[in-house]
Amino acid sequence: MIKEYKTIREVAGPLMLVSDVSDVTYYELGEIELPNGQLRRCRVLEVDGSNALVQLFESSAGINLAQSKVRFLGHGLELGVSADMLGRVFDGLGNPIDGGPNILPEKRLDINGLPMNPAAREYPSEFIQTGVSAIDGLNTLVRGQKLPIFSGSGLPHANLAAQIARQAKVLGTDTKFAVVFAAIGITFEEADFFISDFRNTGALERAVLFMNLANDPAIERISTPRMALTAAEYLAFDLNMHVLVIMTDITNYAEALREISSARKEVPGRRGYPGYLYTDLATMYERAGRRYDSQGSITMIPILSMPEDDKTHPIPDLTGYITEGQIILSRELYRKGIKPPIDVLPSLSRLKDKGIGEGKTRADHADTMNQLFAAYARGKDAKELMTILGEAALTETDKKYAAFAEAFEKKYVSQGYDTERSIEETLNIGWELLAMLPLGELKRIKPELIEQYHPAQQK
Repeated sequence: MIKEYKTIREVAGPLMLVSDVSDVTYYELGEIELPNGQLRRCRVLEVDGSNALVQLFESSAGINLAQSKVRFLGHGLELGVSADMLGRVFDGLGNPIDGGPNILPEKRLDINGLPMNPAAREYPSEFIQTGVSAIDGLNTLVRGQKLPIFSGSGLPHANLAAQIARQAKVLGTDTKFAVVFAAIGITFEEADFFISDFRNTGALERAVLFMNLANDPAIERISTPRMALTAAEYLAFDLNMHVLVIMTDITNYAEALREISSARKEVPGRRGYPGYLYTDLATMYERAGRRYDSQGSITMIPILSMPEDDKTHPIPDLTGYITEGQIILSRELYRKGIKPPIDVLPSLSRLKDKGIGEGKTRADHADTMNQLFAAYARGKDAKELMTILGEAALTETDKKYAAFAEAFEKKYVSQGYDTERSIEETLNIGWELLAMLPLGELKRIKPELIEQYHPAQQK
């Protein structure tokens, strides 16, 4: 028997205080019935004796303290999951918004999930081909990894996210591949871009989209990534699929967390974000991975726009601690017309060595990757020197490195958002660029690999 309470004491913004309650638990879902019969949902944030502080999913306008009734449903926020979710578009609370019928769920799962037992985790080791050279060749994504993209305001992370969602695949396996896409606090135009892109390219058939718009309530913004991860866990560990979860924009999620923390009058931490921001982000990111008892896996690409392009801002800073690397978008490359503007030198995939090499990509992958990194770094230094001292001050070798850096950005990094490159194409482009340098400079590549793959040795 569900009890009803007419003991609403106070409403302040998105928060409401209900007194004289019993057997109410943290994060329990509730319903508020207005005098006109309208229902609104809420969630328990805090229980203090017989008082419950709840958070509203919708506006607090029209709630009459004396006549409105509250009932608690005995469970947290849940998502009904089924294989029919593939190809569908939902709002941030799991309701269909694509005009299709409601999902008939095979089961209902708590969106907060369960932590993965560390002893049950299998080490990530399988290559995922995104079709983007700067990622596949130099900062390789591995199945079960968490690899965030650090962007900035106005940079084209939406285009890159859509491209990866469209192109990503696990090579050499028959296991089905699915994409779960969570858009958090985005504009209507962005939402329209993602849905149209997925539909027009046919990627929607293997995808589940969760769309939370900028004008939706903060509480929904906090639920959206967890809805997406719950759907991903079902597809991965119940249906044994490889699932790629892309979440954009984590910064909007953290802003919603700060808004709610401020409404609760909590003591703020760095830049006004709650002190538990690290823990909260970890509860999401750590739901990715592989398990020994399942063929499926969850690989995660969270995307966040760094306020003022600041890598030391709490959101990218804490994300970097939890995840296994980062892909960084560069404003300088964006101005030069490089698409996607991935800055490969500060970018890093900590698990790249585990997913490349013979049997996974190609035997020359690791050596060419190291040589490309070294040559591009030296080429950038040579270009800076040329700017200060003039071209005449450079040695012939340095001039070749400067030309290499320019060609590397235009041919290797820049490929557009509609071009999909196989790993073989990416590696071959790398060899074409390395052929610009004298053979004696290729010190990071084994001689037998130079003989086998260097364009000059093929003739």
